[in-house]
Amino acid sequence: MARPEASVGANRRVYRWDLDKTYLRTEFDTVRDIVRTAFESAAQKRTVPGAAALLRELRATEPLGIYIVSGSPEQLRRVLEAKLRLDGIAWDGFTLKPQLSNILRGKFRFVKDQVGYKLGVLLESRAHLGPEIDEFMFGDDAEADAFIYSLYSDLCAGRVGADTLAEVLERAGVYEDDLPRIVRLAGKVPRHDTGRRIFIHLDRVSSPDGFEDFGGRVCPFYNYVQPAFVLLGQGAIEPLGVLRVAAELVIHHGFTGDALVASFVDVARRGYVGADAAKKIVAAFGSVEETHFAATYRTLAAFVEELDRAAAEVPETEQAVALEIDYVSLFSRDKARARMAKARLMKH
Repeated sequence: MARPEASVGANRRVYRWDLDKTYLRTEFDTVRDIVRTAFESAAQKRTVPGAAALLRELRATEPLGIYIVSGSPEQLRRVLEAKLRLDGIAWDGFTLKPQLSNILRGKFRFVKDQVGYKLGVLLESRAHLGPEIDEFMFGDDAEADAFIYSLYSDLCAGRVGADTLAEVLERAGVYEDDLPRIVRLAGKVPRHDTGRRIFIHLDRVSSPDGFEDFGGRVCPFYNYVQPAFVLLGQGAIEPLGVLRVAAELVIHHGFTGDALVASFVDVARRGYVGADAAKKIVAAFGSVEETHFAATYRTLAAFVEELDRAAAEVPETEQAVALEIDYVSLFSRDKARARMAKARLMKH
């Protein structure tokens, strides 16, 4: 079940975004994939359907900040920033992995380490923000994003101590001279239950059930209209913003009204959004002119009509029971999940 819906002030909201497989349709499972990705121009890079539309809607709410943390090397900054600008995306922080400098220092394990790298970046950024903020985080199922974001959230909330953090970092292969720095950063962050929602893009078509160990805070999703629905339920965006995300999926990716309704019903049945969100969309669509959505109006009209009927069967969201996560044991299980997801992808 999901956490209780909460409307928060935009000036308290922070959005965290991964890049590869979360925003960009990046392939890096083979050497050929890595080489091709490294030499792609900004125009050649492909955005995950709906991601740019949702990110633009979130920026329009004037949040406290949008911070991008990517495992891509620092050498790709110019082309990645150019790609984001082409998509009309503005950001407040953009961190890339300093792979070359670490390789030159002989830290070859750093290339594959995501836990220590991303956790350190998140904690350092958090230390410079206000004490009471609400964070919405976006990642994917290719690596350890659900694990990292959950651990980060529980560190901020004071539910995880320094000893547990140190043991997790050791298991993740973080270098001994980097480990104390991350533990110190964790001790400096303001104590606040900051993690409102962790969205995990199922790029590898993993089952949502594979993330049950993380509890209702983690919301796996198949397409970007699904987090838009959930964010509407939490008061983070407006109904017309959800419809604009849906319109992009219709125009550029062939979504039908039935597909949009199925997307809503899926996250609703899993307890992440309730009927109120559907009613807000129906009411908002009824007040706009047909020209507002131009070519997508008929498809959206069919979607809204069916959504109105589907809302009657949507269960109410319930407050999630806070899970006490054993991050030390979960670390190995989550790595196994990611390996299995990769193996399934390679078979196809």
